[in-house]
Amino acid sequence: MGQQFFIAGTDTDVGKTLIATGILAAANEQGLSTLAIKPVAAGCEETPEGLRNEDALLLRETMSVELPYEQVNPVALKPAIAPHIAAQQIGKRLMVSQLAGYCRGTLMQRSDLAVIEGAGGWRVPLNHVETLAGLVKELNLPVILVVGVKLGCINHALLTAEAIANDGLTLAGWVANRLDAGMPCYEENIQTLKSLINAPCLGEVPVLDKPTAADVSPFLTLDPVINR
Repeated sequence: MGQQFFIAGTDTDVGKTLIATGILAAANEQGLSTLAIKPVAAGCEETPEGLRNEDALLLRETMSVELPYEQVNPVALKPAIAPHIAAQQIGKRLMVSQLAGYCRGTLMQRSDLAVIEGAGGWRVPLNHVETLAGLVKELNLPVILVVGVKLGCINHALLTAEAIANDGLTLAGWVANRLDAGMPCYEENIQTLKSLINAPCLGEVPVLDKPTAADVSPFLTLDPVINR
């Protein structure tokens, strides 16, 4: 079995999918076989093949192992709202055990590197009791945290890192994804994050125009997290 990581974000819209595809592309370039899962995705579009999520499609397009869409994104929800509310609206109940079963099934496919991408931030609810963090605990995955670098990101990043540790999980590394090109004191913020987050920084991704996985991968290093 290859290495597996959960890709978490400090918030929604911080570039989890962009960084996840960048990691996949970087691994592909190193000759590693790659696999990705987006267990639950809200904001899916109707297509002749069924509901499809843009993020899940990008992951599937970038990974090297070929799998049916349903194995990459087992739970596809149409409304672009919090997953537990989207599920409620169609009479579905999301559960950690169910999502873990889907993930384990897909992870039976051999790959050198597998990434499981979350939805929103660390404590996104699945139902009235469980959050998506419970899935990471159930699968016992190390976490790569995507920090959306903007004003306020230090607090978000440190709280998330603390929550990951409190859940008994390992923060394997983090990526700085710059969201605001005009952010004052960018370098000072990055140095603060590097000094306070007890995990290696795997890269700093600048603001890019319509970036692709290939655009992002040169800014990332997998060496601190990949066992050769």
